[in-house]
Amino acid sequence: MTRNIAKWLVLAALLAPAAARAQQAKPPVVRQNLPLDSIRLSDPFILADQKTHQYYMTGTGGLLWKSPDLKRWSGPYTVAKPDPASWMGPKPMIWAAEIHPYKGKYYYFATFTNPAIKIDTMQGQVIERRACHVLVGNRPDGPFVPMRDATYLPATMPTLDATLWVDKDQKSYMVYCHEWLQNQNGTVEKIALKPDLSGTVGKGKVLFRASEAPWSRENPRTGPVRPNKVTDGPYLFRTGTGRLGMIWTSWVYDQYTQGVAYSQSGTLDGPWIQEAEPITPPNYGHGMLFRTFDGRLLMSLHSHLDINGRYHRVPHLFEVSTAGDKLVLGKPYRP
Repeated sequence: MTRNIAKWLVLAALLAPAAARAQQAKPPVVRQNLPLDSIRLSDPFILADQKTHQYYMTGTGGLLWKSPDLKRWSGPYTVAKPDPASWMGPKPMIWAAEIHPYKGKYYYFATFTNPAIKIDTMQGQVIERRACHVLVGNRPDGPFVPMRDATYLPATMPTLDATLWVDKDQKSYMVYCHEWLQNQNGTVEKIALKPDLSGTVGKGKVLFRASEAPWSRENPRTGPVRPNKVTDGPYLFRTGTGRLGMIWTSWVYDQYTQGVAYSQSGTLDGPWIQEAEPITPPNYGHGMLFRTFDGRLLMSLHSHLDINGRYHRVPHLFEVSTAGDKLVLGKPYRP
């Protein structure tokens, strides 16, 4: 097992119990006037909600923070209400939650894990039931509850980090990762959603594989350096020229790193061409884009540090531009 893959497994082991505890424990104590850098959070997703003129931040752990100005945050709040009688069980772990407004409602895309159910074993690694699913709410702060379909993706397939995209055909799609633990070369895939996002239609399609990124690196025990196996955190955007791009995250040895790819066809079907170099500095990743109420385009992502064998992850903001043909990363943004 390579060094960075081993660390990824350690991260999963560390985050999963924390996420599970967040679901099992009594409601968390809500605090006021929290600065962004005081919040420990992986995979931060920020919704700038036009109706309420508030910012809503969620991510791994399934909790929510609110802010009027990106400076002062209140939280955390419990907002997800999955069905305890479903495959998720009574206390699922929640990873990489996103909140998307769509046709008058708010949809909660997240990865749910039930560690009591084992679906596979690959190279001695037991794989738990983990899958992307969507809940719905009438408000950006929930509560978010189940819809009709019991599953969105096959039960035998570990998937994570789903996001929403409406393509040029005006149909909605779930874009997600098929986890490398099972396929040994993680993929980013798409599957069509029902018009009300209450389930999926048809089968998933592979958009690209982790090994296609020229910047990703893995150092095996023996043999030459090779591309990494991990795909994390896809998020889609369009440039000012109409070009379709996607940021996503993998590793460069033991550094968590985010790259970008562009679709030659301008649709999800690609083909997807990977940029040669990462888009963010080392040890930053799992980003998304949002526009502030004053029109500034920002990237929300987390920093990644190994402190005495424990991962320390904190949300950060960067200025970005998509005015031209490519995504251009600017300076850190401190509200």
